[in-house]
Amino acid sequence: MEQKKQSLDLALLARVLKMGLPYKRLFIWCAFLALVLAPITALRPYLISVIVDNNIFNGDLDGLKTMSIIYIGVSVLNALTRYQFIYNTALLGQSIIKDFRVKMFSHLSRLQLRFFDNTPIGTVTTRIVNDVEAIKRIFEQGSITIIAEIIGVFTLLGTMFYVSWRLTMIFLLTVPLLIVATYIFKEKVKKAYQKVRTQISEMNAFLQERITGMRIVQIFSAEKQEREKFKEINQKYTKANLDSILYYAIFFPVVELINSIALALLVYWGTKGIWDSSISPGAVIAFPLFLQRIFRPIRMLADKLNELQMGLVAADRVYKVIDNKDFIANHGKNEVEKLNGGVEFKNVDFQYVDGQPVLKDLSFKINPGETLAIVGSTGSGKTTIINLLGRYYEIQDGTILIGGQDSKKYELLHLRNRMSLVLQDVFLFDGTVMENIKLRDDSVSDERVVEAAKMIGAHQYIINMPDQYQFRITERGNNLSMGQRQLISFVRALVQDPDILILDEATSSVDTETEAIIQYAIEKLIDKRTSIIIAHRLSTIRHADNILVMDKGQAAEFGPHDELIKIDDGKYKELYDLQFAGETVSA
Repeated sequence: MEQKKQSLDLALLARVLKMGLPYKRLFIWCAFLALVLAPITALRPYLISVIVDNNIFNGDLDGLKTMSIIYIGVSVLNALTRYQFIYNTALLGQSIIKDFRVKMFSHLSRLQLRFFDNTPIGTVTTRIVNDVEAIKRIFEQGSITIIAEIIGVFTLLGTMFYVSWRLTMIFLLTVPLLIVATYIFKEKVKKAYQKVRTQISEMNAFLQERITGMRIVQIFSAEKQEREKFKEINQKYTKANLDSILYYAIFFPVVELINSIALALLVYWGTKGIWDSSISPGAVIAFPLFLQRIFRPIRMLADKLNELQMGLVAADRVYKVIDNKDFIANHGKNEVEKLNGGVEFKNVDFQYVDGQPVLKDLSFKINPGETLAIVGSTGSGKTTIINLLGRYYEIQDGTILIGGQDSKKYELLHLRNRMSLVLQDVFLFDGTVMENIKLRDDSVSDERVVEAAKMIGAHQYIINMPDQYQFRITERGNNLSMGQRQLISFVRALVQDPDILILDEATSSVDTETEAIIQYAIEKLIDKRTSIIIAHRLSTIRHADNILVMDKGQAAEFGPHDELIKIDDGKYKELYDLQFAGETVSA
């Protein structure tokens, strides 16, 4: 089992390293610097032993000056090379995670909405920000750095053997202790880090959801409960971090203790070696410097291996999202200048969750240029119909025809570009009114936006705002009224000049005065277009060409208002009578 897991880790590492192929030259340069650093690191202690034995003990002042200059030159070269190595490995890591973020966001934008239905937004944010950021450790603190440290250790060992094989053998007596301590530390920190990643994901998901829904939290006075819940999540996250810190706090003093034991042994045997002339004074003076340089990479090697493992844990999480191929199939080739707006559902079955049908054998037809109103109780399948029309979800059975052709035969983005959708819950982005209408589409001119706004009666409302079309909208449009948001969404729909227009509960959340203005905008929008209107207020759909009454995922009734209202015990008549009876009583 462990071997299988190890091979999977290596396969994952190879996959991550492939992301560095566009930066092959930078990768090779970093590897070259790693090779240069190894001999330079070992050279300085060796020069000390030469200076002591050949110059100081022999009274060679000229040679001492020369060797001192060489030592300073090597030190400067070491500093410059290490600077280049640190900077360029960081540059490599940042360049690769930049590409990772773009790749991941591009991938997310293609996934079915089903993925976002089932995955908390905070979790997705953690993957694209925190986890992708952690991947850079594979390049900055991981692969190349580990190679550099390993080369450095072996170079130092070789130099140490050359200077004094006796002292080197004494040092090697302490290595098993170091290997055991390093292995235990690596395994413990790896598990602790996995807990940290899990807890930060849960925290981000909690915060995103609660901050977005803070209005509901305060309306229902749930602040205390939510604070307690956050304290619990925060405590788990803190504990996970403290666990990893604990292992670092134990490991580094243990390494220092082993280092001190090795130094004590070297001083003892080195002094004896000087007395019996088996070890030179220069070797005894140089070996503490060798120890300092060899223990640092060995100690840091364990840390670097954990950094590498941390990066791989994060990469595994990221690749689980990237490997999700739950896309809407886009095999269609048809692209037409204008859709023949006829729409037909033929025996359509659909379910969000297996075994829980939402639409059952649904069939209806809309002729080009007609308006269909869809009514029904909550959960009857009204919104699902428009989700399927734009192919945001795939149907399980049946056919959806648009312009007489199967909707799957159209190129997906082209099909969606020929439709416009106005939702009940209007989503506006942080940006100007103009940016929210254009959605950063440079093909839409400012003049076209103004013309569309005038056409549906929104222009006057926009120019009455501070800065008019350049008025800055805050996140989700919180500095606008519901009516203003709806009007902006109508302009956004109209500038696309859609062949099919869909309005989902567009007037359900506005006051009576604003509804009249929006109703005028709706009439302008649907003029000469195939339109689908979902509405709770039946007064807004009397003039629709046909009305589809949905009941438990099936078409209960279909026809114009005047015909449906005459059906005794009909579902539409029941809804109509209940609604207007309620209005009479409240009046």
